[in-house]
Amino acid sequence: MTKMACRKCHRIVEGKICPVCKSSSLSDDWKGYVVIIDPENSRIAKMLKAVEPGEYALRVR
Repeated sequence: MTKMACRKCHRIVEGKICPVCKSSSLSDDWKGYVVIIDPENSRIAKMLKAVEPGEYALRVR
C-alpha cells in the first residue's frame, strides 16, 4: 500500500483514516517529507500546525 497524506493535517498515513485528526480525506498527490520529533520546539511543526510527532507532507493536493 502506498503512503497517503491527510489533506487536513498533512500527516502521512498508511491506512484509510488519519490517526491524528480522524479525517478520511487522504491524497496520494503530496510532496516534501519531514519527520517531526519535538513539535513543541519545532518551527516547521508550528507552520504545519502539527501537535504530534510523526511523518508529515509539506504540500498536499
